[in-house]
Order: sequence, then structure tokens, then C-alpha cells
Amino acid sequence: MSDDHVYLSLAEASPEGDARWAFGTGFEDPLHGVDTALPESVDPAGLAALCLALGDDALVSAQRLAQWVTCAPELEEEVALANIGLDLLGQARLLLARAGQAEGAGRGEDQLAYFRGPEEFRNVLLAELPNGDFAHCVVRLLLFSSWRLAAFQALTAHPDPVLAAVAAKGINELAYHRDHAAQWTVRLGDGTEESRRRMLAALDELWPHLAELLDGEQQQVRAEVELTLRQVLDAAGLPVPAVPEAASGRGRAGEHTRTWPNCSPSSSRWPGRTRRRHGDRRHGVRRHGDRRHGDGRDGDRGRQVPAATRP
Repeated sequence: MSDDHVYLSLAEASPEGDARWAFGTGFEDPLHGVDTALPESVDPAGLAALCLALGDDALVSAQRLAQWVTCAPELEEEVALANIGLDLLGQARLLLARAGQAEGAGRGEDQLAYFRGPEEFRNVLLAELPNGDFAHCVVRLLLFSSWRLAAFQALTAHPDPVLAAVAAKGINELAYHRDHAAQWTVRLGDGTEESRRRMLAALDELWPHLAELLDGEQQQVRAEVELTLRQVLDAAGLPVPAVPEAASGRGRAGEHTRTWPNCSPSSSRWPGRTRRRHGDRRHGVRRHGDRRHGDGRDGDRGRQVPAATRP
């Protein structure tokens, strides 16, 4: 049998046909059977803004996580972070597609992902901050996933059936993200003096960004996030800072750090450029001169990030 027909033979052997991956790990379309028409009770502009913000958070976070490939302290951890990034990329695609539908301007997920300038992105600043050491990665993932899981749980009751379905699909993924970050938080916080020092430094840097995540959230979401973070940090023997009252950034308003262009896949600088495709596999536009191809470097300052922390 030739390599060209391996997938086809596996698909034909399965009762689901092409609805299964080549290696038998079946999946289900989260929007299968969902009415994608915009409900009359939902404000299209408000829905578009919400989906855009959540989609941008996931898209930019996925880019940062991808930069850890070949840089994580363990091979297994590289795979885990890459998979978490792929989960977020999948969420971004669904959310950006819905944002385009609600917006009604004829833009799809590709146009929203690749043809906007920094001022048009609505991701929180926590997602775009340059990668630091591994402790920095763990704390950022803990904050981000704890908030996003609580937010998605609330969104399962959203009146838009598409957003509710996307949130329902994302809950299991985000629960794994949060648990993965929590395990590493305990391992590093209660590990060596060096790993604890790095965790404290990461908390000191990233904790103020919690305010932007919680800004405008329902009380039940805020309470869930605060409870989760308190439990994890207590188990790690780390101090629990007070929840900041004022947001430290305005990413939701399109005000971003100078590091943003090197973590977003946007190709808005090249009008008319499109992505190349190979079947259903999509390849992002690669910037000429962009030094960030998973080498762990800060592209804006050209410096090597600190070594990854081991417990």
C-alpha cells in the first residue's frame, strides 16, 4: 500500500469515514446540530465584540505557548504546552469565525487573524507578554486558564447557541490546562529554593494582570477564580496576594505592549497576502526577519530568555 492511500484506507475502514482522524482518535464537531443563525434576542455587535476578545486571547496565547517548543525543561512538557496551544488555537478559530458572522462585514477567521493591526486586537495584556523562564510560563497559564475555565462555564448559558457550544467544548480542554498549571505550581513552589524564588518572582510580575482578566466578569466567575488560585497557591506554600482592584493594562481597548507584533500571526503589513494551504492543514504566514521561531528569544530586544526552571 502506498503512503498516499494510508489515510484513505483507514477512513474507509471506519463507519464514521472522514469523521475520524487517521490514528483512530475520533472527534465531534462542536457545532454539529447547532443552529448558527443569530438569535433575535442577541445584540450582534455585542456578540461580535465578546467573541473577538475571547478569540484574540486564545490566538495570542497559542503563539506564546508555541514558542516553548524546543525550550521547555522536558520533552514531555514541550508536547503538553504544544497541545495546550493547539487547544487554544482551535478555540480561537471557532470564536473568530463567530465574531465575523455576528459582525456581518464579510470577514472570516482568516481575515480577523491575519489582516488586523495591533490596535484592532482585543486580547488581554497577560496573553501577549514576552516569555520568561518556565516559572513565568506556569504562573501565566495558571492565571489565564483559571479565569478562562470559569468564564466558559458561565458562557454555556449564553443565549447565542454557537458561543454556548464553543464554551461547552472548551471546558474539558481548559480544565486540563488549569490542572496542568496547578500541578507545576505545587511542584515548583514546594520544590527547591531556586524554583520557589522563581515562582515568587513570576507571581510578583504577573499577578497585577489578574485585574484585567476579571474586569466586568460576573461575581460567580470572580469567586470561582479567586477560590481556585487560593487553593493552588496554598498547596504550593506560596503567598496569596490580594486581588488587584484596578486593571494594569488596556488590551481590551486595543492598547498593547511593544512586544505585541512579534507574538501575533497578523500579516496586515502585507496587504493582499494569503495563507498557503495543504489540504485542511494550515500554515501561518512567516515574517521575513522574524527571529521568533521557537528559539525562546525575545524578538524585540534580541536577548535570550532565562533558563527554564526545574524543580
